[in-house]
Order: sequence, then C-alpha cells, then structure tokens
Amino acid sequence: FFFRDCLAMSDINTSSAAALLERVKSRYEASGQAQVLTGIDSLTDESARLDYLRRLDAIEVEKLDSFLSSALAEQAAHHDAGAITPFSGNVAVSSDAALVKECRVLGMDAVRSNKVAAVLLAGGQGTRLGFDGPKGMYDIGMGSGRTLFQMVAERLLKLANLAGGGASSDETKVSVPLYVMTSPMNDEQTRKYFADNNFFGLPSSDVTFFTQGVLPCLSDPGGKILMDGPASIAMAPDGNGGIYPAMDKSGVLADMAKRGVEHIHVFAIDNALVRPADPVFVGYCIREEADCGNKVLWKTGPHEKVGVLAERDGKPCIVEYSDLSKDMAEMADDNGRLRFGAGNICNHYYTLDFLRDVVVPNVGKMYHVARKKIPVWDEALGKVVKPDDINGIKLETFIFDVFPLSKRMAVLDVAREEEFAPVKNAPGTDYDSPDTARLSLSILSSKWLREAGAKLADEISDQIEVGPLASYAGEGLEEFNGKEVTSPLNL
Repeated sequence: FFFRDCLAMSDINTSSAAALLERVKSRYEASGQAQVLTGIDSLTDESARLDYLRRLDAIEVEKLDSFLSSALAEQAAHHDAGAITPFSGNVAVSSDAALVKECRVLGMDAVRSNKVAAVLLAGGQGTRLGFDGPKGMYDIGMGSGRTLFQMVAERLLKLANLAGGGASSDETKVSVPLYVMTSPMNDEQTRKYFADNNFFGLPSSDVTFFTQGVLPCLSDPGGKILMDGPASIAMAPDGNGGIYPAMDKSGVLADMAKRGVEHIHVFAIDNALVRPADPVFVGYCIREEADCGNKVLWKTGPHEKVGVLAERDGKPCIVEYSDLSKDMAEMADDNGRLRFGAGNICNHYYTLDFLRDVVVPNVGKMYHVARKKIPVWDEALGKVVKPDDINGIKLETFIFDVFPLSKRMAVLDVAREEEFAPVKNAPGTDYDSPDTARLSLSILSSKWLREAGAKLADEISDQIEVGPLASYAGEGLEEFNGKEVTSPLNL
C-alpha cells in the first residue's frame, strides 16, 4: 500500500543524492522514525544507497502513526457478543431456478456490455501444497494438467464467448478484463507464467497485474519501524484487505473507469470451482441494486470452523466462528436452518462507485494489530536476531472489513458441490486438498454430462473433466446426449 506507483526514478536526474537524503531525513524525523537512517553509511555503493533512500521516500511514513493508533483503538474497543445478530437482509438461493434464470440474463447483459471485471486474489504461495511457486500455478492432477490460473482464465474466455455469441471482431467482441493481485514474492513469476502461456487465450490487454501492498513492521510497544538490516526495513504484507488501496494506487480503479466497468467480481485463486465474473451472482447484485455482494455457503453444521456473515450493531460484517457462543452457533429458525449459517468463502461483488467513493477514503481506519515475533537487526551482534518473545506489530486488513460500509448488501447462497472446491492442504489430506478438489470437479462434470443426456458408469471417478472451454456452467453439452462416457475423460 505504501509504495507509490513510481519509485521516484527521476530523483537521480532532477535532484542530487544529498537533496534526496535531506528530504527523507526531514520526513522521518518529523514522524519520529529517524532511526531508519542510522545505518545508511553501511551502504558504500552509491546505487544501493540511492535505492534505499528512494524506498524510504516512497513510504507514506506520515500516515503510520494514525494507522497504528486506529488499529490499537479498534483492538481495545470492547465488542459485546450481544451486539452480534444474524444477518437481517434477504438471502437468495441458487436453487431458485426462476431467480437464477432472471439473474443470468441481467448478468450476461452486463458482461455483453463490457461492464464486468474480474479481480483475482493470487498473492499466495503453494507452500502448504508442497509446491514451490505461486499457488495459481498448481496443477490439481486432472488429466488435462490445467493449473488454477488456467482454469480461471479459460472460464473467462468461455464466458466472453458466450456473451458475445462467438463474435471475434474488435468491434463486437466481449471484453471481461482480469486483474490479478500478486504479492512481492510471486509477482514476477506470475507475470512470466501468463506471458509464457499466451495469457491462456485472453487478450494480453485484458490482463493486468498489480501487487499487494506491504507495510513496515513496528515495535511493540513504541510503534517504531523495525529494521532487519543496518539499512533495511522489516516489511510485511498488509493482508488481503490491502487489495483496495492497491487497486487505487496501482491505477486499477482508474483503468476500470476508463473501460466503462461498473461491476466487479473479486475471488480467491484457491477454489477450483470458482466461476469468475459469474453472471448469475453479478446479475443478482444488479437486480438488488447492491453496492456490495457476498456469495456464501450455508454451514454443514453449527460448529463448522468458518467465518459467517452476520451483523454487528446493525451493519453487515463477518464474524469468526470463535466469536460465536455455543448457543449462537446452534441457533436455528423454525425450519431448522442455522441463523448464523452464511459461511464466507471470499467471493465478493462491488460496484466501482462503492470502491472508489466509499471504500478507498476509509481504508486507513480499518487496520488490525497482529502481534508477532519479528526478526530484527542487532547492531551490537551485527546480525539478525530472532526474538524469543513477541516484539512487534504487523498492520493488516481483511477483505471483508469494508462490509459495514455497505448501504445495500446482496447475499447469494450457492451449492457447495457446484461452486466450492478449496485447494489449501497438501495432497493426501481428506479435506480442502487437491484430491478433494479433483473429485469435486469430476463429480460436477459428471453431473453436467448426465443432465445433457450422456450415459456414465455409476462408479465415482476423479478423472472426468468438462474443461472451461467446453462449458462454463454446464451449458453446450448437447452433443453427448445418448452417448456413453467413460473415465478418464478430458474435454
């Protein structure tokens, strides 16, 4: 968040290193953070010295104190569990065929009018999967070898083709721009992967990358910027809520406005069944005239460990499962449906106006304190030391922190077996793993084929794949009517 789009490369040409040093020194002294310059003499190489000064100059150090103060105040505020109530708004269900049909028409009209954009949260690494690289480059093991990135890109390509009726000319083709939020750790590799694969058929002009922000780590107590080298600041990602200032600072919001985008679908990379720019979800939010929308899954049981959509002091919010009492978690309506049952799956809708005019101006008030053991530079020892106790603070935000700002939230409850196959845990794990995702994708593909009239064996297979270019959500499979289909199958 703090790094400006341009790291003042013109400083070398328009001002001397001495002038840059004086500017940085003045700003950091005024903010009570002059300690970041005590080790600058250790940088004997002039280019390294200039690079460090430019990085310091790019940090909005003047705002750090207010962000920390706001986060500490938020933490200190006592949130009475009694103020948490079930979400009082309407929750539509994707099993309502008439509603889905109506909303799909609205959504496809918006897609066809080039008013819909997709934003992919892809800053994570595949470490928990045993994979050394961006999580989006992970192959869950289908016969096609498709990675998570490829699935998203090809689904968008298929959606644009469906909306455009196959039109290919520049004047008539549909554009669904994809904005990929990376992290400093995987940005370069992600960009190269898309380029090396010709953006999986998407126009390169419709794929934009921007980087999740990072913030300086601060001492606890004191709020001083921590150093992990004599002339190196300890930095940390600002949480997935950093997407909002990152979209603003990187020019993504401005680009959307220039394109005429009005509706934005944001989702995470680690769901093998995600429907990017989902016309039903987008259409439902348009129908409800919502400024913000949330796609949810109803919990499988009262104590499923997932955050839920609720209200605090009358405003929509996400409540962690640990913040619900046993009685609250088990509360049900007259039909036995859980009152606190709307499980959050990081699948959201926003209008561009909401992000630009409401969220961005208020994001500085949304940071949370995360107290951590942060390795720091020990000048006496001349090395980085790992502390035994908590010594620092990382400021972070969550993507759902903006929900209370919504004046009209739309909520759509969708079927788990059709839209949610998390890829979080290592192969061999019996939940939220590549194995379970592969099986979910195969079962859904089999369902689509049977609905089209295909004949499949009764035994369950994890190698039947209706690929994104064959069908976005089960449509267009009429050619399989009456045909026998066997595993493995890759369309």
